[in-house]
Amino acid sequence: MTETLVTNGRIITQNADRELISDGAILLRDDVIAAVGPAAELEAEYDSERRIDADGGTIIPGLINAHTHVSDIILRGAYSADRGLYDWLYNVKRPACIAMESEDHAAAAALYCLEAIQSGVTTFVENDTEIIWDGRAEIEAKLDVYEESGIRNVYGAGFADDPPDGEFEALLTDIMGREPSVEHPPADRLTVETETALHEVESLLEDHHGRADGRQSVWPAPIVVETTTTQGFQGAARLAEEYDVMTTAHVAEAEAQTRGPALSSIEYLRNIGYLGDRTLLGHCVQIDSADVRILAESNTAVAHNFFANMRLATGFAPITDLLDHGATVGLGTDNANLSDTVNPLNDLRAVFAAHKGFHRDASVLDAATAFDMVTIDGARAIGREDDLGSIEVGKQADLAIVDMDQPHLTPAPDPVFALVAGAQGFEVETLLCAGEVVMSDREVQTLGETNELLDDATAAAETVVERVGIE
Repeated sequence: MTETLVTNGRIITQNADRELISDGAILLRDDVIAAVGPAAELEAEYDSERRIDADGGTIIPGLINAHTHVSDIILRGAYSADRGLYDWLYNVKRPACIAMESEDHAAAAALYCLEAIQSGVTTFVENDTEIIWDGRAEIEAKLDVYEESGIRNVYGAGFADDPPDGEFEALLTDIMGREPSVEHPPADRLTVETETALHEVESLLEDHHGRADGRQSVWPAPIVVETTTTQGFQGAARLAEEYDVMTTAHVAEAEAQTRGPALSSIEYLRNIGYLGDRTLLGHCVQIDSADVRILAESNTAVAHNFFANMRLATGFAPITDLLDHGATVGLGTDNANLSDTVNPLNDLRAVFAAHKGFHRDASVLDAATAFDMVTIDGARAIGREDDLGSIEVGKQADLAIVDMDQPHLTPAPDPVFALVAGAQGFEVETLLCAGEVVMSDREVQTLGETNELLDDATAAAETVVERVGIE
């Protein structure tokens, strides 16, 4: 057993009382928090073999990114500029991601994890939506990098088992016609039979869920309503129940994402039994007050992907209404080539301000509620509130130490407000996941040499863009 004392820091516990400890310490035993309290008391009581000096910094729970995509990080930059959802999806993201090879995915995963760690993230939920179910090499290349990184990942195994209908396919044909130089895969390239999709997801669960000493998880992830059958959604919910995991899907991101005029997507998913406390829905932008009530009453969590929705001009999700009705909301950075960062604090700062402006109500979203989205409510959104999201005895030792001694964070009488309103992510100095140091003094300990990772990602990007013909 290894004991570690993290001391000399201001602790934002995020416990039920949202307790702040001005000069605190945290005792870790292996991967679990064993004690939390004043530094003087813990230092007197425990003679730990390993000590980490927070040097007056602020200690927070490791951040949770509730909805993200990894491989398209190498496509960020001007490729996605000024495009709408389907233009971006079918003329940039999908053709490029489908054309990526295992080494390209590995380079993207390494870049993603490097940036996530430097931003204070200890857990992320990947929605892998460009899976060709004829082998696992690309998937396992990423999972190997995630294990090496030392942080937690949830791999959402995406599937589509219902080809686009004629009207939607005609829309896509028109959109793809704007970019004749791009090598477009057929619109139904990702579609597989329902039984095949569920079998492959279950096989991934059997082989990879719980690897990396429990840091790696697998969820069934039907991609969107319009390309998933009722049986596909119900099968995903069944697998989530059988394997004690969750399931996630993209829902109501754009106006075209619907199951027909008679029912909203939320009503449809409720009627077929997909909603509930094992379900996390990404986006939920195009929903009304009835949908909000259904989500809250069914205890279905929502991942708010603010920056991506702004970049694609799909609209404001009714997050404050969801919160007012008691729904659980986590924050997702979504696609790295839309938010252009993998940085929850950076996104949170925008969320905190933008909803005030949108509602013309300065009190509509307070800093504490916003911070909950990337800590305890982020954990609740992914079904892990019992062991993640706060600094409490018995929980996993996932911690970030933030250097608040910055001009833009001075003064900071309320550290939570300062983190939400002023922090930009690069202030994170040290990161621990499961009690292990993955970054110290801004140096990531678990991945390769930084410049080599950046060079690999740049080379992969150039190769993929040329391969697909994106201009």
